Amino acid sequence: MRRRTFITLIGGSAAAWPLIVRAQEAGRTYRLGVLAPFSREEPASLPFFNELRRLGFTEGRNLAIYYRDFGPHVDLISEYAEELVKDRVDVIWGAGGAAMHATQHATKTIPIFGMADDMVGEGLVDSLGRPSGNTTGLSIFAGELDGKRQEILIEAVGGLRQMAALADGNATPVAKLDALREAARARNIELSIHRIAGGGEIAAAIDMAQASGAAALNVLASPMLFGNRQLIMDRVAALRLPAIYQWPDTAEEGGFVAYGPRFAKLYELLAQQAVKLFRGIKVADIPVEQPTKFELVINLKTAKALGLTIAESFLVNADRVIE
Repeated sequence: MRRRTFITLIGGSAAAWPLIVRAQEAGRTYRLGVLAPFSREEPASLPFFNELRRLGFTEGRNLAIYYRDFGPHVDLISEYAEELVKDRVDVIWGAGGAAMHATQHATKTIPIFGMADDMVGEGLVDSLGRPSGNTTGLSIFAGELDGKRQEILIEAVGGLRQMAALADGNATPVAKLDALREAARARNIELSIHRIAGGGEIAAAIDMAQASGAAALNVLASPMLFGNRQLIMDRVAALRLPAIYQWPDTAEEGGFVAYGPRFAKLYELLAQQAVKLFRGIKVADIPVEQPTKFELVINLKTAKALGLTIAESFLVNADRVIE
């Protein structure tokens, strides 16, 4: 589980692609639409906007941002996507598969980019190397990693007989949930799955998971769950329920354990794709990229607060241990 390389980044490194294809047009304001299940103030978005500034696109100078947060109102996602099209934005960042699907229904011409679990499997693009249509972005193996995280959590919390998964009903297909249940059963562990549609259902779902006898929680990959990670961390801490998360950064923020790529690095890649689109590069010439490095981070401070003793044999596999 130590940091490793899975797949070579499609399209090469950031240094390899031609940023300076066309300079910004003098006096022009570039219009960026954002459809996301978290607020504009979400700290995790900072790497994206910082990278845009580094590449010469600064809000208030030559960049205007039209932001729609559908987190509190998932039922309005299609309406928000249509509003961005009416705003006549130049490109749209769809944060997650649901956002990109909604935006694809709203426009066939405005370029769309974003990060999803499986860009091809979800029908967002037909090819990683040369996507047709108006969509590109990042494909992050979330489905496969949800299973990997389940195995890690089983190793971290010895003696598990019952565990739970917190799932975004708009992000994780039922087939993948069934696969997680079967994998747990193969380890003689009962897995209860708690599907929610929005952030307002999170606390009750976690309470139900613990009430059902679960002794650990797998927080499945989802932009909505990530946007509500502090609520999740606070609730599982109050219930003394160990949980694993999608992004290593979350364990550094106080989560018990996390495994996956660094979202900050991925958001920088998204910003680079946005700049390519601003500068007129065609979607078909911007390959869908994939993460190459995955990190296991364990927060021993949180483990101690939860009353857990972590085996040394597990700790040696970590990329980072927070003491």
